Amino acid sequence: MKMLLDKLAGIENRYDEVNQNLLTVGDDYQLAAELGKEKAELDPFIESIQLYKKSLEQLEGAKSLAETGDQEMKELAELEISSLTEKIAELESTLKLMLVPRDSRDGRNVILEIRAGAGGDEAGLFAGDLYRMYSRYAERQKWKIEVMSLSESGVGGLKEVTALIKGKNVFSRLKYESGVHRVQRVPETESQGRIHTSTATVAVLAEVDDVDEISIPPSDIQMDVYKAGGPGGQSVQKNSTAIRLTHKPTGIVVQCQDERSQGQNRARALSILKARLFEIEENKRQQEQAEDRKSQVGSGDRSEKIRTYNFPQSRITDHRINFSMHQLAAVLDGEIDPFIDELATEDEAKRLAEAGFEEN
Repeated sequence: MKMLLDKLAGIENRYDEVNQNLLTVGDDYQLAAELGKEKAELDPFIESIQLYKKSLEQLEGAKSLAETGDQEMKELAELEISSLTEKIAELESTLKLMLVPRDSRDGRNVILEIRAGAGGDEAGLFAGDLYRMYSRYAERQKWKIEVMSLSESGVGGLKEVTALIKGKNVFSRLKYESGVHRVQRVPETESQGRIHTSTATVAVLAEVDDVDEISIPPSDIQMDVYKAGGPGGQSVQKNSTAIRLTHKPTGIVVQCQDERSQGQNRARALSILKARLFEIEENKRQQEQAEDRKSQVGSGDRSEKIRTYNFPQSRITDHRINFSMHQLAAVLDGEIDPFIDELATEDEAKRLAEAGFEEN
């Protein structure tokens, strides 16, 4: 508890400094804006700290009351002690999490990329299943989803799809979905009834809102313009509106053809490219801060098989946390919160441990 109280005292001291500086900031409007933003971020923290300290004082009072000779008063005090102890434990958990640095991307919108992997046509069908799963999840969360680029396979599946998902704290929920997803099922074309294993990759990229966050010199980009194509490669437009951007330093290639104009496609392709570069820089920063972290929870490592969807047993297993459910139909219909909640809990526990707090 002493470690927690020391950290909270530091927060309170900083809050007092910010308030004092706001009184003397004068006409420096930029500084005033920065201090105002910091104060707004600290306000919820201070409210929780004050409630925590008040609860600690009440607990001490209840303990003193329990030591009196009056039996009835002692019983009431013991009930109060039990209630306050539970409340204090919840407040401590909340405050510890508030003290742990948040992922700077948590509040951002998401660029979701799904690609068919190994498994031929079956992989394309699975990629389509995953896209529908995330689309249904977005609907349940009241998020808005916009297709940015889509390429269909010849059997009703998807070669790849890129979509923008907008809403509150989208990245904080979907960031755990990055990686290789594996499906085990009997394809409709399989006459022998043999189970096939196929894969699809999912990438969850934080949208880059501020153009200053990722600056790309024009000389680093090669832009190719071509005619947008429909299913089977058929031309659906006479004019060349589709855009392919190649980032020369990294070799990253981005294509966009779903908008009506060349300019719109270029803007969307550039936003995807910036999101990918931002993800690379953010992951590099996180690795430098926690080189000894072994867990891949939330890392977005695409080489890792993170989850298996087993149709014969109606079972979904997340291999990172060894968590399984036998509700395959519900999960594919977008009910993925149980997995996300478990992954978030695991991630929080690791971040608390890294910050020096003991796990509860």
